[in-house]
Amino acid sequence: MKLSRSMKIATVAIATSILAATTSFAAVSITGAGSTFAGPLIDACKADWQTATGNTVTYSGGGSGTGRKNADAGIGDFNFSDATYAPAKSTILHIPVVAAPLAIAYHLNSSKQLYLSTKTLSDIFAGNVTMWNDPEIAADNNTTSDVVTFKKDAKGNVVKDSKGAPVVAKTTSVKRYYTLPNQKITVIYRADSSGSTQNLVNMFIKKFPTVWTKASSGSFASVFPGSINGTGNLGRFQSATGSSNVAALVKKVPYSIGYMEASFASAQKLGLAQIQNASGSYQAPDAGGTAAFLSSATASADGKLTFNYETTDKGAYLLGIVSYALVDTAATGDKAVAAKSLLTAILDPKCPASNPALQYTTITGSLLATDKALIAKLSSN
Repeated sequence: MKLSRSMKIATVAIATSILAATTSFAAVSITGAGSTFAGPLIDACKADWQTATGNTVTYSGGGSGTGRKNADAGIGDFNFSDATYAPAKSTILHIPVVAAPLAIAYHLNSSKQLYLSTKTLSDIFAGNVTMWNDPEIAADNNTTSDVVTFKKDAKGNVVKDSKGAPVVAKTTSVKRYYTLPNQKITVIYRADSSGSTQNLVNMFIKKFPTVWTKASSGSFASVFPGSINGTGNLGRFQSATGSSNVAALVKKVPYSIGYMEASFASAQKLGLAQIQNASGSYQAPDAGGTAAFLSSATASADGKLTFNYETTDKGAYLLGIVSYALVDTAATGDKAVAAKSLLTAILDPKCPASNPALQYTTITGSLLATDKALIAKLSSN
């Protein structure tokens, strides 16, 4: 089914009203692991949920690969993955309760904004563009194009229209000049099995299939065209485990570029590239751009999304992604009920707690209806 464009932007604190799913069971401690992409939102949501319910939650991250392995092994009460997979158990659901942009962060000795087309981005990560002053990058950053700005309220939250779609404040034609450094590019990628990696390479595989010819995977090294350990790539490609460590390594290595959640990049004060979409405009990795992009996706009845990288929405940020809660409908008892309550809290529009800098997008519209139907399948006793 086509997703509604009503993807609201989450910005304010959780209230006790989110606890409609709270039950009379005794307080319990639940655990989860997986996607680092989902981690900041879970951290933002859990304090008020714990206070109101008396339950506690520990989320240990570890990457989407860990989330999928744990779900299959029955480890934890819930897990998260940023990419879909075929679970070992037919009773495991994918519930897309988290949405936010995947940022392309860079470390250049300049305060100037970097703009990248998807082809240039692909060529950088494929190892075909190796210098910052390559003509491809120069062409993206010395031209005129449109940039969309979303309307925001006094608190910095994106304003929505009556359908919940982000309101465009203005579309500006920007003429850019950037003398890029004559320096080699160092690409920083995820060493662990990562849904963030899989979302990035999925876009490359879809848009540039003659370059990215290998099967999609959460392992960047296995999808990389050619050999990432080839002589010409030694030193130019470096890896780190987890998004926070990727961000830290980009910060440490001058003239580097990497991918991570926008909140991790912002914490390291890294530059965030604006990415060109099919309309020709460039969009920053923010909640408004994510909402605009996800509105063009399609969702199956089980909540799995298919993204439209050719959407002509000028405000679309093409690396807006979702993280799926992996939950077993066969689980019962206090902990299963608490996990169901936590997912309901994460979906509430008041989550995450008053921090628009996190840039998470709340799921609404037809996808929210799908999520609620899936959560309803989880045990209430």
